[in-house]
Amino acid sequence: MDRMTLSIDGQIVAAEKGVTVLEAALENGIYVPNLCYHSDLKPVGVCRLCIVEIKGRGLAPACMTPAEEGMVVKTETSDIRNIRRTAAELLILNHHADCLSCTKNTKCRLQEVANYLGIDEKRLKRLRTPQRNLAIDSSNPFFDRDMNRCILCGICIRTCDNINGAGAIDFVFRGYNTTVGTFQDKPLLESNCESCGECLVRCPVGALSPKTSQVPAREVKTVCPYCGCGCSIYLGVRGDKVVSSRGDAEGPANHGRLCVKGRFGIEFVNHAERLTSPLIRKDGQFVKASWDEALNLVATKLAGYKGDQFAAVSSAKCTNEDNYVFQKFARALMGTNNIDHCARL
Repeated sequence: MDRMTLSIDGQIVAAEKGVTVLEAALENGIYVPNLCYHSDLKPVGVCRLCIVEIKGRGLAPACMTPAEEGMVVKTETSDIRNIRRTAAELLILNHHADCLSCTKNTKCRLQEVANYLGIDEKRLKRLRTPQRNLAIDSSNPFFDRDMNRCILCGICIRTCDNINGAGAIDFVFRGYNTTVGTFQDKPLLESNCESCGECLVRCPVGALSPKTSQVPAREVKTVCPYCGCGCSIYLGVRGDKVVSSRGDAEGPANHGRLCVKGRFGIEFVNHAERLTSPLIRKDGQFVKASWDEALNLVATKLAGYKGDQFAAVSSAKCTNEDNYVFQKFARALMGTNNIDHCARL
């Protein structure tokens, strides 16, 4: 793959051709403040925090500027600091600052930027604080939407459009009243949102927060059990309970993306009524049995059925290979085409 070299703050770094100045800096461990950039999305340059100085060109947004061979870049000058501090201060003034109650506390990109820039609380107090109190949209069963914490980076909008393809949200209203909303600004549950949570995991602040959130003690890499796609996931475990699920960015089937079931539907693992062993009926009651005992009973019972007397219902949680064998069993051995699956029911 073609490589090039450029100078960033006097350091000669190597980068792949086609990357932006911001990507070249971040890949080489040089932090440049940013909020609207995400590696999964095409850059739009709306937050203006990644402003850098390029020799012979002047100031430019790093996320929108292609890196070039021999380019000389400065990420810290007095002009750059003033621009960044002003942009960050305006964002903070428009942002509800009760950080301790926010699920993104210590993981918030706005906090990260503020700490890096050394935002002065005394200066913030001299500025006029807007009186804005928008209603929290709690209609979605899995996450809340608090526009009082939104920084209008547009990451959620671009995620919904370009990754999920739903287009459920966009910028609405104008000027100071601009916010992110659904068609006719209805609650999220009344929109065409698919609750995949892709916007939630990419939101840099606490504008989108899960209704239930626990920090896992450890994570286990596995495969989502809901269908045959084979999405790779990390299940967060705390004690003996599964408390979270996130996509594996290296997963060949999903590349880190999940549907609503894979992201929010794993709680069935903890359900008190979940079956963990086969049950057979004895004296009118279901009792636990071994797999050998249960399979022998089923085989004995099935011997008395043939053709349309028999129907098969398979599980979408099985692999494609298991379901293939199951339908072959129904057609070739039991002689019936009465086959269905739980995902369609």
